[in-house]
Amino acid sequence: MQATKAQLDATNERIQARTGRNLILAILIGLAFGAVLLISLIFVKEIFMVVAAACAAFGAFELTHALRGAGYLLPRTPAVLAAVAIIPAAYYGQETGQLIALGAGLVLCWVWRLGMALAPDHRRGWRALGRDLGAIALVQLYAALLASFSVLLLEKDGGQWWTLAFIVLVVATDTGAYASGLLFGKHPMAPSISPKKTWEGFAGAAVTSVIAGILLAVFMVHQPVWFGVIFGVVILLTATLGDLAESLIKRDIGVKDMSSWLPGHGGFLDRLDSILPSAVAAYALFQIFG
Repeated sequence: MQATKAQLDATNERIQARTGRNLILAILIGLAFGAVLLISLIFVKEIFMVVAAACAAFGAFELTHALRGAGYLLPRTPAVLAAVAIIPAAYYGQETGQLIALGAGLVLCWVWRLGMALAPDHRRGWRALGRDLGAIALVQLYAALLASFSVLLLEKDGGQWWTLAFIVLVVATDTGAYASGLLFGKHPMAPSISPKKTWEGFAGAAVTSVIAGILLAVFMVHQPVWFGVIFGVVILLTATLGDLAESLIKRDIGVKDMSSWLPGHGGFLDRLDSILPSAVAAYALFQIFG
């Protein structure tokens, strides 16, 4: 027993040295999130809405905090409140509620920031103010609006299965990329943005996503095989671009992870980087084919 534990610890240390992640903690946290999502999507959809609101809130806080560390002057409280509000607005009010909440949230955050500019120690010039207002929009569009598409899809007829399917597909795609990159990765995909992402990992993700897309299409959302191929390819692209986009944001503001709240993962946005844009893609696919 001790020998097995020692071997497992040694393997985990090697993987952590190569990837920067604690594999065991990452798996445990992933399984816990997966259980909550599965139960909520199948039995009580409102629980998923609460989880989505929490993720949007943590994501908005993380990004706002990171941007403040990079020199932006952003208000935290209204950013979190606006991110939380758009989730139930989209769930109960659908597209109209989503847009109203987004607009109201942006106005709240912008007015708050303009009010901060009246304080003598926060007067930083028009250029800095414009930059801060743009950063506020980034927080709400990225962390809040993208997350709201998951609950927007959830309330459609059969939408809980589409929501579950795209999340499972993103996880499968990320797993394929991780395993292939770990085993075979030699050629960096975007070394200046994400040094550990490789073309071999992307190839593994492509194979995994197409296979998983077909299975999920046929058995979960009751679509033909050809749709499964489209599903897999689209989510492959959005998951990969989402990962690279978040890596680019982190590089520009000079952080490795958005936070350390999720051991083995980093922050909430580090875990959701592939899911957020994929929610928009899944919603669009449902509108076209569902």
